[in-house]
Amino acid sequence: MKPKSPRVAVRAVILHDDKLLLVNAWPNGRSALMCAPGGGVNAGQSLPCALMREMKEETGLDVTVLEPCLINEFHDPNSGFHQVEVFFRCTIEDATLDPAWQDPEGVVTQRRWVTREEINDLEVKPSSLAAVAWGETGLSYDPLEPIRN
Repeated sequence: MKPKSPRVAVRAVILHDDKLLLVNAWPNGRSALMCAPGGGVNAGQSLPCALMREMKEETGLDVTVLEPCLINEFHDPNSGFHQVEVFFRCTIEDATLDPAWQDPEGVVTQRRWVTREEINDLEVKPSSLAAVAWGETGLSYDPLEPIRN
Protein backbone atom coordinates (compact mmCIF):
# COMPACT_ATOMS: atom_id res chain seq x y z
CA MET A 1 0.00 0.00 0.00
CA LYS A 2 1.28 3.43 -0.94
CA PRO A 3 1.75 5.66 2.11
CA LYS A 4 -0.51 8.70 2.42
CA SER A 5 0.62 12.23 3.27
CA PRO A 6 0.81 12.66 7.04
CA ARG A 7 -2.14 14.31 8.77
CA VAL A 8 -1.11 17.14 11.12
CA ALA A 9 -2.79 17.24 14.53
CA VAL A 10 -2.38 19.24 17.72
CA ARG A 11 -2.87 18.20 21.34
CA ALA A 12 -3.03 20.04 24.67
CA VAL A 13 -0.95 19.21 27.72
CA ILE A 14 -2.82 20.84 30.59
CA LEU A 15 -1.92 20.44 34.24
CA HIS A 16 -4.37 21.87 36.76
CA ASP A 17 -3.95 21.24 40.49
CA ASP A 18 -1.22 18.76 39.48
CA LYS A 19 -3.68 16.72 37.39
CA LEU A 20 -3.47 16.11 33.64
CA LEU A 21 -6.52 16.32 31.38
CA LEU A 22 -7.05 13.16 29.31
CA VAL A 23 -9.78 12.07 26.92
CA ASN A 24 -10.94 8.81 25.43
CA ALA A 25 -11.25 9.68 21.76
CA TRP A 26 -12.78 6.49 20.44
CA PRO A 27 -16.39 6.65 19.24
CA ASN A 28 -18.70 4.55 21.43
CA GLY A 29 -15.82 4.03 23.88
CA ARG A 30 -14.58 1.05 21.84
CA SER A 31 -11.11 1.36 23.39
CA ALA A 32 -9.83 2.21 26.85
CA LEU A 33 -6.93 4.15 25.32
CA MET A 34 -6.61 7.68 26.72
CA CYS A 35 -4.77 10.62 25.16
CA ALA A 36 -4.36 14.37 25.45
CA PRO A 37 -7.29 16.27 23.90
CA GLY A 38 -6.90 17.79 20.45
CA GLY A 39 -7.31 16.94 16.80
CA GLY A 40 -6.65 17.75 13.18
CA VAL A 41 -5.44 21.03 11.78
CA ASN A 42 -7.47 22.52 8.93
CA ALA A 43 -5.68 23.85 5.87
CA GLY A 44 -4.67 27.47 6.38
CA GLN A 45 -5.24 27.31 10.16
CA SER A 46 -2.42 28.00 12.61
CA LEU A 47 -1.53 25.24 15.07
CA PRO A 48 -2.59 27.31 18.13
CA CYS A 49 -5.93 28.27 16.53
CA ALA A 50 -6.59 24.65 15.63
CA LEU A 51 -5.85 23.58 19.19
CA MET A 52 -8.18 26.21 20.69
CA ARG A 53 -10.95 25.02 18.35
CA GLU A 54 -10.36 21.35 19.08
CA MET A 55 -10.25 21.93 22.84
CA LYS A 56 -13.62 23.69 22.75
CA GLU A 57 -15.11 20.87 20.65
CA GLU A 58 -13.62 17.96 22.60
CA THR A 59 -13.79 19.27 26.16
CA GLY A 60 -15.88 22.44 26.24
CA LEU A 61 -12.87 24.28 27.70
CA ASP A 62 -11.17 27.49 26.56
CA VAL A 63 -7.36 27.31 26.60
CA THR A 64 -4.38 29.58 26.24
CA VAL A 65 -1.80 27.85 24.04
CA LEU A 66 1.83 28.13 25.17
CA GLU A 67 5.00 26.41 23.87
CA PRO A 68 5.35 23.05 22.11
CA CYS A 69 6.51 20.24 24.41
CA LEU A 70 6.23 16.99 22.44
CA ILE A 71 6.12 15.76 18.86
CA ASN A 72 4.60 12.34 18.29
CA GLU A 73 3.80 10.35 15.19
CA PHE A 74 2.04 7.10 14.48
CA HIS A 75 0.90 5.16 11.46
CA ASP A 76 -1.41 2.34 10.43
CA PRO A 77 0.50 0.01 8.10
CA ASN A 78 -2.79 -1.51 6.89
CA SER A 79 -4.42 1.72 5.70
CA GLY A 80 -1.35 3.90 5.17
CA PHE A 81 -2.70 6.48 7.69
CA HIS A 82 0.15 8.53 9.21
CA GLN A 83 -0.34 11.28 11.77
CA VAL A 84 2.15 13.79 13.15
CA GLU A 85 1.03 15.44 16.41
CA VAL A 86 2.43 18.59 17.99
CA PHE A 87 1.65 18.81 21.71
CA PHE A 88 1.51 22.25 23.33
CA ARG A 89 1.50 23.20 26.97
CA CYS A 90 -1.74 25.04 27.69
CA THR A 91 -3.37 26.85 30.57
CA ILE A 92 -7.03 27.30 31.45
CA GLU A 93 -8.96 29.69 33.65
CA ASP A 94 -11.74 27.27 34.59
CA ALA A 95 -11.02 23.53 34.88
CA THR A 96 -14.64 22.54 35.50
CA LEU A 97 -15.77 19.75 33.19
CA ASP A 98 -19.51 20.22 32.61
CA PRO A 99 -21.10 16.75 33.01
CA ALA A 100 -23.84 17.68 30.50
CA TRP A 101 -21.32 18.58 27.77
CA GLN A 102 -21.05 16.30 24.71
CA ASP A 103 -18.56 16.29 21.88
CA PRO A 104 -20.56 17.56 18.86
CA GLU A 105 -18.77 15.03 16.63
CA GLY A 106 -19.36 12.15 19.08
CA VAL A 107 -15.70 11.16 19.18
CA VAL A 108 -14.72 11.98 22.78
CA THR A 109 -16.60 9.71 25.15
CA GLN A 110 -14.74 10.46 28.38
CA ARG A 111 -12.85 13.43 29.84
CA ARG A 112 -11.02 13.25 33.13
CA TRP A 113 -8.33 14.85 35.25
CA VAL A 114 -5.72 12.31 36.43
CA THR A 115 -2.86 12.44 38.91
CA ARG A 116 0.69 11.34 38.16
CA GLU A 117 -0.02 8.14 40.10
CA GLU A 118 -3.37 7.44 38.37
CA ILE A 119 -1.89 7.72 34.89
CA ASN A 120 0.27 4.67 35.59
CA ASP A 121 -2.87 2.51 35.75
CA LEU A 122 -4.25 3.77 32.43
CA GLU A 123 -3.52 2.90 28.84
CA VAL A 124 -2.14 6.21 27.52
CA LYS A 125 -0.50 7.20 24.25
CA PRO A 126 2.03 8.43 23.53
CA SER A 127 4.00 6.58 26.17
CA SER A 128 6.12 9.66 26.92
CA LEU A 129 3.09 11.87 27.76
CA ALA A 130 3.35 11.60 31.56
CA ALA A 131 7.06 12.45 31.65
CA VAL A 132 6.48 15.45 29.39
CA ALA A 133 3.38 16.65 31.29
CA TRP A 134 5.06 16.62 34.69
CA GLY A 135 8.22 18.27 33.40
CA GLU A 136 10.53 15.26 33.65
CA THR A 137 11.86 16.01 30.17
CA GLY A 138 12.19 18.97 27.83
CA LEU A 139 10.85 19.12 24.27
CA SER A 140 10.57 15.48 23.26
CA TYR A 141 10.04 13.36 20.18
CA ASP A 142 8.10 10.11 20.56
CA PRO A 143 9.21 7.98 17.57
CA LEU A 144 6.95 6.62 14.84
CA GLU A 145 5.01 3.57 15.98
CA PRO A 146 2.10 1.52 14.63
CA ILE A 147 -1.36 2.78 15.56
CA ARG A 148 -2.95 1.20 18.64
CA ASN A 149 -6.65 0.27 18.33
